[in-house]
Amino acid sequence: MRDKRVVPEPAARPHGFEKHWPKILVALTLTFASGLVDIIGYLGVFHLFTAHLTGTTVQLGRSLISHNWIDLLSAAVIVGSFVSGSILGRAVIEAGSRKRIRRIASVTLAMEAILLAYLAETAFHSAANGAAEPYWALSLLAGAMGIQTATLTGIGPLTVHTTFVTGMINKLAQLISHIAFRAYDVFRKRRLGAAAIREWREDIKIAGFLSFIWVFYVGGAAFGTWSYQKWALRALFFAVGMLAVGIVTDRFVPLSIQEEIEQSER
Repeated sequence: MRDKRVVPEPAARPHGFEKHWPKILVALTLTFASGLVDIIGYLGVFHLFTAHLTGTTVQLGRSLISHNWIDLLSAAVIVGSFVSGSILGRAVIEAGSRKRIRRIASVTLAMEAILLAYLAETAFHSAANGAAEPYWALSLLAGAMGIQTATLTGIGPLTVHTTFVTGMINKLAQLISHIAFRAYDVFRKRRLGAAAIREWREDIKIAGFLSFIWVFYVGGAAFGTWSYQKWALRALFFAVGMLAVGIVTDRFVPLSIQEEIEQSER
């Protein structure tokens, strides 16, 4: 016998994820750029990743015990620069919220683009020019990624990270589990209320978006690997071009409104 029990209504939550298409497309573009920057930094400077800090933090701890001072300094530079860039980005956004500047994302994305363009043009020979310049390159890359992380943190009700995918994959796994249980309810012909059906459909859309976040990060890393073989660190100009897309979009559809609201509510 089919189970026809009524499934309890979920707690009310904001919907309308599909209304944020410009921000969704920019988030995917920035994710691709992050994958590109991350792999180019890895290939070009000390074989370290600069867009996320988990592995770098582990490297820092290992270097402390092994007394590998080069790796220790490299990891410390990445962590310090990423955090500094993120603080700077959030400070600019908060200043924008206080001054009622709706298109403040253009400023932070331009700051990131300047850092990457400067490195692409002047520091691509850093590995052959002594010990100081590679650390400077790591600082610029990690600082740029920190600024980007602060620039775009939410799409509607969804928290978004465009410089690392661990949190996005964890959220995707949660959504897949929820979607599967709702599908089971439908298969068992349990009655779903209107709110439950809306949430189910919204979760499917968000899960699709998060899947693309991962795909675009992989795509950026693949493209970055190919372009680095041809142009070395100057391949970072591709990321600069993608940031320009975000800047242009921000002129028409402000990207950091939610970030400004969060700052003004604190």
